[in-house]
Amino acid sequence: EEFRSQAERNSIRRLDREPARGLIYDRHGNILVGNKPAFTLTITPYEFDFSNMERVCRLFDVDSNIIKSRIARYGIASFEPIKVKHDIPFERVSILEENRKSLPGVSYTIETRREYRMKPRMAHLLGYIKEISQKKLDELGRYYQPGDIVGYNGIEAYHEEKLRGDKGYGFFTVDSRGNVVESFENGQEDIPADEGSDLVLTLDVELQDFTERLLRNRRGAIVALDPTNGEVLAMVSAPDYEITSLSGRIPYDVWHKLSTDPGYPLYNRAIMAAYPPGSTFKMMLAAAALEEGIIDETSTINCPGSYTLAGVTFKCHGSHGNVAVRRAIEQSCNVFFYKLVFKLNFERWSRYGSYFHFGRLTGIDIANENPGVLPSKDYYNERYGDKWNIGYLVNLGIGQGEVNTTPLQIAAYTATIANGGTYHQPHVVRSIIKRSEKEPIDLPVDSERLPISPRVWKIVQEGMYRVVNSGGTGGGAWLSGIRVAGKTGTAQNPHGRDHAWFCGYAPYDDPKIAVAVIVENAGAGGTMAAPLAGSVINYYLRRGWYPQRDTTTTIQASTASHGE
Repeated sequence: EEFRSQAERNSIRRLDREPARGLIYDRHGNILVGNKPAFTLTITPYEFDFSNMERVCRLFDVDSNIIKSRIARYGIASFEPIKVKHDIPFERVSILEENRKSLPGVSYTIETRREYRMKPRMAHLLGYIKEISQKKLDELGRYYQPGDIVGYNGIEAYHEEKLRGDKGYGFFTVDSRGNVVESFENGQEDIPADEGSDLVLTLDVELQDFTERLLRNRRGAIVALDPTNGEVLAMVSAPDYEITSLSGRIPYDVWHKLSTDPGYPLYNRAIMAAYPPGSTFKMMLAAAALEEGIIDETSTINCPGSYTLAGVTFKCHGSHGNVAVRRAIEQSCNVFFYKLVFKLNFERWSRYGSYFHFGRLTGIDIANENPGVLPSKDYYNERYGDKWNIGYLVNLGIGQGEVNTTPLQIAAYTATIANGGTYHQPHVVRSIIKRSEKEPIDLPVDSERLPISPRVWKIVQEGMYRVVNSGGTGGGAWLSGIRVAGKTGTAQNPHGRDHAWFCGYAPYDDPKIAVAVIVENAGAGGTMAAPLAGSVINYYLRRGWYPQRDTTTTIQASTASHGE
């Protein structure tokens, strides 16, 4: 009986059944990422004739070291088919079928590969899928086997478990030579694959395409959010790459070119690059000081054009005289904020910065987010020991020094100001569709009310409105018929020309979009970043009829409008 049981086990082969990966849709239900069939070469070690190694490698363009290493992992007595080469052409499959008897243990399986159906590139946002690396095998656990396909970066990586589904298994009776005779027990013991869930994105694909074109031939990032709920409307990092070039097997020359490109096209600047926020950070300091009662809306601070501390002079953009908070934001008066940060103190500055998720993750559902840096006493003690002093606060007051933020963080911060104090977790996926369910399932999103009063938000908003509409530094974002509020900024760059920031939202009285723009090595934010933000806002709000709250008419504009 013991030998009988063993013989039955040896005569039954289990074959994996790969689930179809979930599809990805835009906010309107259009498929962005679909699937197409693809052939994968497999080798069953127990049946494989090693004298055919050279022939197999030549026929299917596969490295013998890959075959040997994978067989070594499973053992030469294994009956489990091992994946050794993805995306083999159909004509190679035909050759395999014609030579099956002379190539024992060599077969193929049909899997799915990604098919991209969108106009914008969306490389950093979507991510890509490819054969799993040994490092990821060690990280992700027992579900995966060598040769399996897995998501890398972006949505594909973050939502891997939802998209991948679960493998199924088919059981087949085989003869003494390993040839399949029939389905075991007529398939009653088979375990069906559970297909992956589909994802419905928040993305406005037309806006994404327009924004990608705005940043073409530049280095930087643009993030646009819906301030009412944190949905990502567009997210662009430039330069980028063609997503199909990293799907499946990546040729060495393609990878080498991308990985050595001085523009770092593989780097998602929108969520990974951390820059000093510059003057875009001044609204946070103003809000904190107003809420703490350090100043009120009429309090003034004198700006003679510079501020001297311990013999070091810090300059301003001009001599503003006695300036109150609204005008300080409008004119981006450095001296006002140099002095104000000392009045507020370091601990409260750090606490209020943390409210906006600076120095920590926003929680966006895209892989590899950078939390940035929000300095605190503990941070300085760990970094500098006892070699730092309160003078470090001067630069922090204007968003320079050790503070670093991502474009996504600045967009979420701007959206919070726009909506009057609710921080909505930024997110790209709105809902999932399980094949077993009839209706989409909305994904939960965290929202939190910041401990800042409505009167404070109103003052800060009015200052930002004046930046764009009353002769402030952000006039480049001004639009006819759309009331835009915003703030320029400059990120100091020790390696070359400074980076240009702009963050803003519109319409002022009923915000529908919040935008953060950074353009590397572009100098002042008002020159390059503000006009780009204005173009994004203009395009989003003016595709078709959009009623304006401050007029009795409506505005109709072409979908090709690029701003004014």
